[in-house]
Amino acid sequence: MNNLHLSTPIAHQPQRASIEMVERKGLGHPDTLCDALAESLSRALCRFYLDEFGLVLHHNVDKALLWAGRARPAYGGGEVLEPMEIFLAGRATLEYQGVRVPIEDLVEESARGWLREHLHALDPQRHVKLHSLIRPGSADLVELYLRQEKTGVALANDTSCGVGYAPLDDLERAVLTVEEMLNGEDIKARHPAFGEDIKVMGVRDGERLSLTIACAFVDGYVRDLADYQAQKAELAALAEGAVASVTAMPVDIVVNAADDEANESLYLTVTGTSAESGDDGEVGRGNRVNGLITPYRPMNMEAAAGKNPVTHVGKLYNLAAQRIAQNLVDGIEAIEAAECYLVSRIGSPISEPQTIDLRLDLAKGERMEPLRPAIEAQVRGVLQDLPEIRRRLIDGSLGVF
Repeated sequence: MNNLHLSTPIAHQPQRASIEMVERKGLGHPDTLCDALAESLSRALCRFYLDEFGLVLHHNVDKALLWAGRARPAYGGGEVLEPMEIFLAGRATLEYQGVRVPIEDLVEESARGWLREHLHALDPQRHVKLHSLIRPGSADLVELYLRQEKTGVALANDTSCGVGYAPLDDLERAVLTVEEMLNGEDIKARHPAFGEDIKVMGVRDGERLSLTIACAFVDGYVRDLADYQAQKAELAALAEGAVASVTAMPVDIVVNAADDEANESLYLTVTGTSAESGDDGEVGRGNRVNGLITPYRPMNMEAAAGKNPVTHVGKLYNLAAQRIAQNLVDGIEAIEAAECYLVSRIGSPISEPQTIDLRLDLAKGERMEPLRPAIEAQVRGVLQDLPEIRRRLIDGSLGVF
């Protein structure tokens, strides 16, 4: 592989520094909601295209904006005064072979269906107003996309890059595990007062972790201040247990740090998300494809959610780079850590990046050159497996936020 560049060691490993910071915006955060609805619409388009035409047609519905509404929370249940408004924008093939794509219906069904499934205290009909702003794509990009139908080779629709790294360190695992646990179905069944808008900010100072957790409590399940305090303490205890499951490092946990309990100014919401009144949202401002925001790690600015899963390298290369890094660490014992950087060139096969840059940390005494054949095999395997990544994106078993 002439386009493969190898170097060692990795220049900066955050777990070796004295300070590290990691963030995750949870399932109900306004930015995550935008990512989720853009991705849900892309999947709906893919399924319609496949059912009607037997192939996924050109689309990139990766622009979304959430304009928060107004609400009046109260113990025992408040009210939403004005609904949040969500604008889904982008480009898609709206007619093919004489068949019109029912884009308005797909926007409605995909967005309201996702919200209904994932936000237990939000009514998608009453609490959300949707705006569909999808227009046809440019002729040249549509032509480039359809060229694959003749050749059978998917061609990159952009010159872009993707990055990934492995493994996660203790702080990263802790932050990810806490949010996923608190937003798990079993926790929501036992603690319906915990809304889905949960943000976790983690800091490691030396060998000690500190997590600041913001959770939008659902007012309908909170009786009074004492009940709020008790449930907040329970949330902190659950988070502490989740951290202990992935690291032995001691942890300090603060929940809803802005609360003024003396004046009963609390993080209460009607719907379980600050999008009802407190915070707007936008695609691409939240988690990267590994579910984290990691300023001490390589990242790029691509918004993966909503991009088509066939030719858009801004989506595929971030997922592929992440998988390459993970496979190298998991599959080659001599590699302790990996960073992967992929660069495409518009119009070239997506399985043939312009440049592949791997930066590796090797176990003591190991040398790079003897490992090259095994490394190339891992890289080639992921690039050849892009159709499987596409399949998993369409069926929803692979996430991007």
